[in-house]
Amino acid sequence: MATGSINVSVENIFPLIKKFLYSDHEIFLRELISNATDATLKLKHLTAIGEASVTYGDPIIEVKIDKENKTLHIIDQGVGMTAEEVEKYINEVAFSGAEEFLEKYKDSAKDAGIIGHFGLGFYSAFMVADKVEIITKSYKDEPAAHWSCDGSPKYTLEQHDKSERGTEIILHINEEEKEFLEDAKINELLVKYNKFMPIPIKFGTKTETLPKPEDAKEEDPAPTKEVDHIINNPNPAWTKQPADLEDKDYKEFYRELYPMQFEEPLFNIHLNVDYPFNLTGILYFPRLGQDMNLQKDRIQLYQNQVFVTDNVEGIVPEFLTMLRGVIDSPDIPLNVSRSYLQADGNVKKISRYITKKVADKLSAMFKNNREDFEQKWNDIKIVIEYGMLSEDKFFEKADKFALYPTVDNNYYTFEELIGKVKANQTDKDNKTVILYASNKDEQHAYISAAKDKGYEVLLLDSPIVSHLIQKLETTKENITFTRVDADHVDNLIKKDEEKISKLSDEEKEKLKTDLEKVIPAEKYTVQLEAMDSNAAPFMITQPEFMRRMKEMQQTGGGGMFGMGNMPEMYNLVVNTNHELVGQIAETKTDKKKERLIKQSLDLAKLSQNLLKGEELTAFIKRSFEMVK
Repeated sequence: MATGSINVSVENIFPLIKKFLYSDHEIFLRELISNATDATLKLKHLTAIGEASVTYGDPIIEVKIDKENKTLHIIDQGVGMTAEEVEKYINEVAFSGAEEFLEKYKDSAKDAGIIGHFGLGFYSAFMVADKVEIITKSYKDEPAAHWSCDGSPKYTLEQHDKSERGTEIILHINEEEKEFLEDAKINELLVKYNKFMPIPIKFGTKTETLPKPEDAKEEDPAPTKEVDHIINNPNPAWTKQPADLEDKDYKEFYRELYPMQFEEPLFNIHLNVDYPFNLTGILYFPRLGQDMNLQKDRIQLYQNQVFVTDNVEGIVPEFLTMLRGVIDSPDIPLNVSRSYLQADGNVKKISRYITKKVADKLSAMFKNNREDFEQKWNDIKIVIEYGMLSEDKFFEKADKFALYPTVDNNYYTFEELIGKVKANQTDKDNKTVILYASNKDEQHAYISAAKDKGYEVLLLDSPIVSHLIQKLETTKENITFTRVDADHVDNLIKKDEEKISKLSDEEKEKLKTDLEKVIPAEKYTVQLEAMDSNAAPFMITQPEFMRRMKEMQQTGGGGMFGMGNMPEMYNLVVNTNHELVGQIAETKTDKKKERLIKQSLDLAKLSQNLLKGEELTAFIKRSFEMVK
């Protein structure tokens, strides 16, 4: 039996790169500009500490297209390389170990899109080019070098007559990738990935209009001149200190990030920490409304001012992915799989820091200007409520400033709310019952009945309210939430007193039989209750538990299995002390009794917005007949 090792041939390195990165091949431009930026910033550092005796000046990075020769050029004025450095940084790294390359990226290669983000640098040029040249001159007093490779392990390295310091990368774009010879495509990629790089990036020129001379006539055209077209803003707001920025600066930067967003943000949070990790950024609270899904993926992640992604899941707590803005950190390991990322210690610290920073900002706003905070509440509540559900640490902080508005537009913290309702809304089991509505118009009759009792009614209308009140009920002691239409008002908060029915037990039994002949049993459960005589004769309610579980199932998790797909079931509460119900009980004619029951049921359905289609048409027809 023979044994041995199978080695990956070095000739396969470029096909492997192209295969792994095919779905994200456009990142070559970002990688090469990142290298040019690094070379320029390195020169800045060397001149600052006196190790490079050259003038730093005002360097730029230039990107040029030569359509005739089918080449793309990236030119910098950075440190450059000597021939020896080209051998070390290009040849040895590029061609010395295909095995190491595969081992390093074997995990991230499985996650399409991840490997294409970081870690390949110069080699990514071969995804789009048949041939790559480097013409470079070091800041040191040594001859320039010219390196050339056609994508095989063979290369040439010779002297060149370049006299200016810096490096020029020349990509001979292959036929399949000729879109990268189009101005519009390159401009799109530069804006996408390099909009905030720290070194000015020139791509062509643009015409700039100059002021007219004082002696110019009105009909004379304004003079113009050709100037460099600088793609990027090298000094974006997040790289500055908060003390150096005013409110207008933050708003202008928001418009720079989202030029098609016409609404201004409500407020911003400036992130700035350098220990135990490095993180800068600005987060904006937009007007969110009620939609949780359309708002995500608007935070842009950068690494040293290089755009990475707008999918920040795992780095930013999920409830904050609905915000907008920028996060920049060199401490996030972006060249590994997402599962590794989520387990990374630095990433967890960053996520906790962002959560704390947001909570502190909201708390300060609440304390410093409560009236303004209340006015913003409906626009920001979805983020706060989602955070209270998903992050225990955030819940602890938000519990002090989260607001619970009433149908009368009063706003209470939870502590204030309990102080307000405890005396009047505690039931016979010593539980404080918090009443709420989800729609003031649809539940108006129920709200009015509760207010007539002196009860306070909250307006909780966010899409995750069922989850939130479930969390509050399990976190707080001796409280329960009940929607105002869950039962008739006397049963919402059960006291010790009982009302006496005007109907005898025998009359009630016969009435229930008559009602069940007309009312569909598969949809309604008939309940006879002794209530105030001025309360509604027929009232439709849906049990709190059943309705809440269905809502939780429909908004994702938390409900009982399959309950979200169950048909709607309601209670029909009949007030045995109401004059109309007494009349129905006394009616001898079956046809008249049936008509009264149907009319009363339809009126109850109408109050709950349940009367539609054919049933609504029949109700209207019957109503006209009854008033003849």
